[in-house]
Amino acid sequence: MSARSPRRGRASGGAVRRHRGLALLFVLPALLLLGALVVYPIGYSVARSLFDSSGHRFVGLDNYGAAFTDHATLTAVRNNAIWVAVAPALVTAVGLVFAVLTEKIRWATAFKLLVFMPMAISFLAAGIIFRTVYDADPQRGVLNAAAVAVHDTFDDRPSYPGAHPRPGGSLDQDRGGDVTAPTPTRVVLLPLVGVQPGALPANARTAREPAAGDGVSGTVFLDFVPGGGGHPGRLEDGKKGLPGVTVQLRDGGRTVDTTTTAGDGTFRFAAAPSATTSVVLPAADFAAPYRGVDWLGPAFITPAVIGAYIWIWAGFAMVIIAGGLANLPRETIEAARIDGAGEWQILRRITVPQLAPVLGVVFITMVINVMKIFDLVYIIAPGPVQQDASVLALRLYLVSFGGGNDQGLGSALSVLLLLLVVPVMLLNVRRFRGSRA
Repeated sequence: MSARSPRRGRASGGAVRRHRGLALLFVLPALLLLGALVVYPIGYSVARSLFDSSGHRFVGLDNYGAAFTDHATLTAVRNNAIWVAVAPALVTAVGLVFAVLTEKIRWATAFKLLVFMPMAISFLAAGIIFRTVYDADPQRGVLNAAAVAVHDTFDDRPSYPGAHPRPGGSLDQDRGGDVTAPTPTRVVLLPLVGVQPGALPANARTAREPAAGDGVSGTVFLDFVPGGGGHPGRLEDGKKGLPGVTVQLRDGGRTVDTTTTAGDGTFRFAAAPSATTSVVLPAADFAAPYRGVDWLGPAFITPAVIGAYIWIWAGFAMVIIAGGLANLPRETIEAARIDGAGEWQILRRITVPQLAPVLGVVFITMVINVMKIFDLVYIIAPGPVQQDASVLALRLYLVSFGGGNDQGLGSALSVLLLLLVVPVMLLNVRRFRGSRA
């Protein structure tokens, strides 16, 4: 027995070595692929970041210094921080709400399909869709069409953009845009020109003389006869009154009374005129109509792109969280309902704590994803504001291939982006191993 033990040990050791060699043989193609597609590009990028734009002169850490002093790069870093702070939390929260709703509503499968459908759309197509959604023209942009509809529901006063007194006429227009009738008389005519044909409301009627009486009366009308002819400043057949115009009676700098014109352009104030009163058409009458929000402007471009990102990824978060919800023990939830807990209390004190591992996975996955965000920003942000919406990945592309042609600085940016992503990836791997244990 003892004589054969060494041979058994040698045989056992040889078998282990053969098994290890066989395992290495099977793993070798994957290792080669990993080295070619991951290890080599990372090593080359690190080495390339130490050279100038031509790749021939060694500059050490100068590219990293340039990255931290370049205004455009600092803007990209700031925007990346906004993305990391906002987008993952919102995607996770919206996904949680959708996942909970799927357990409360009928046709849950159809709801899941609709919410998850954006994941089947490429980021290029999604960017083009949202570029149209955010369009400033209410005739094309859905958001601005809705904003204009809501605004006009509560403020439907017609405006006459571009309207002004006829040059050399009896009316004055100050720098602020107010039009003033200079003489304090009982009857005032306020002829205007420059009104676009499409700006005349449907209820505009032929202008008529204001009725005489106590107080101040007048007519605001379009001083233009279709087809030509007529006399400037006079009320004549064919001239239309301007309805809905705000008219103010002022005494010095104080507004005494305010009214609006009727369909024929007439108006009346009960107060009697004096030597210091005047009739004024405020500048708001000639302001451009409300056109919505400049979603693609410098102020809103980053939130707008984040909104598109949430629309795409909320379905992914919903599916992952819904899977976690399906595995939760129902006993605790039913016990809470029996004890009188409301749905909000159940969600906050039972569902969310039990879903914490799943929510953590979704959140960290989104953090990794938003750190590398590129395509949506590149497609949605117009050229003039692209720098305001820039992120590190976009800045890296523009510096290296989008006209900058400085692959030394671009490689330095790629290394910085890698250094930012790696800690979050390691945290995700650690959480995954902990959940398996």
